[in-house]
Amino acid sequence: MENSNKTRYSDSELQEFKELIQDKLRSSKEELNSLTTSLSNPNANGTEDTSGAYKTLEDGSATMEKEQINQLAARQKKFIDNLENALVRIENKTYGICRETGKLIPKERLRAVPHATLSMEAKLKQS
Repeated sequence: MENSNKTRYSDSELQEFKELIQDKLRSSKEELNSLTTSLSNPNANGTEDTSGAYKTLEDGSATMEKEQINQLAARQKKFIDNLENALVRIENKTYGICRETGKLIPKERLRAVPHATLSMEAKLKQS
């Protein structure tokens, strides 16, 4: 196993993860921005000219859609916070170290979940 005697990732490895996280942050912030824009433009889908008979159904549907968008936006904000916290761990050179076991989290896991703070071993113990 490549990580068995390493206690932290090298600066060049941390740089690689930093770039990956910054890319994810950029796209996540764009997605959040588009979600918040759609929340502030409720009539962007052009239903304002439909007849009144469907109004009640549409109101309920619009409310449900708004709740879903709010949930997506909240999830996106949390993801962005987690990514920003990961950048802080990179600066502190503690990135990629499992907070339970103290071992290095494998690169494959970090590439898939760049804000991970637990190895799969520790994550599975939690379940």
